Amino acid sequence: MQFTKMHGAGNDYVYVDCFAQPIPDNVEQLARQIADRHCGVGGDGLILICPSERADAEMRMYNADGSYSEMCGNGIRCVAKYLYDHNIAKKETLAIESAGSLLTVEVFTSAGKVNRVRVDMGEPVLNAARIPTLLPGDPVVEVPLNALGTLFRVTSVSMGNPHCVLFVDHPSDELVFRAGPILERHEAFPNRVNVEFVQQLAPDRLKQRTWERGSGETLACGTGASAVCVAGVLTGRTQRKVTIELLGGELELEWNETDNHVYMTGPAEEVFSGEWNQS
Repeated sequence: MQFTKMHGAGNDYVYVDCFAQPIPDNVEQLARQIADRHCGVGGDGLILICPSERADAEMRMYNADGSYSEMCGNGIRCVAKYLYDHNIAKKETLAIESAGSLLTVEVFTSAGKVNRVRVDMGEPVLNAARIPTLLPGDPVVEVPLNALGTLFRVTSVSMGNPHCVLFVDHPSDELVFRAGPILERHEAFPNRVNVEFVQQLAPDRLKQRTWERGSGETLACGTGASAVCVAGVLTGRTQRKVTIELLGGELELEWNETDNHVYMTGPAEEVFSGEWNQS
């Protein structure tokens, strides 16, 4: 099986072109094996780039633990780059399907290759039952949540997948690695949740670390950055346009007041290609 390693702001996945080869069998097991950083290719998960009857392509994303995920903001930027650079859909504006939703993606090129991508992430979901979360409120804004004997104040948003945003003084290793896995599986989130630990630097600049559902800490999370942008506005901390510093780089976010959509702009890079011998 041919594969390509790509990343968006350090959020790295193994990509399989299912236009050129069949969709692999036992995808959940394959994701666990190929994403293993010691015995596999290594990555935050596996993404299949598949034909779609209603879009230029369909993205199917699996976390490093083999679980299916509805959406990946950094991943969809890389899918757009792959479609353009590999002549599958050589268009500046692409439609990409993910978990039944259609997203509009705009690519920017340098020397004939895509280097930055702007994604219309759609409208944030703020209804608790649809996120889903058992926490009270529509929207769920700075609701007290007890974990590890600490009372956190969390804001919950779905950007196609569920997020729990915490504004903190400093997103330390101790906080991310102790609280992250506990909050991910907290009973308040029936489908588990991605957890963002966020430090406000200015009204238009934030620092974010993410504990990603099914993968652990990642260097960047595009849906998480989108949720953080929304949470910043809901809590009165930030403007609607922000730059977010992640461990792997920066993303530009805007929660547009006119159409209520969140727009994310950031890098996409291809690292290498290879062949995986399936056992």
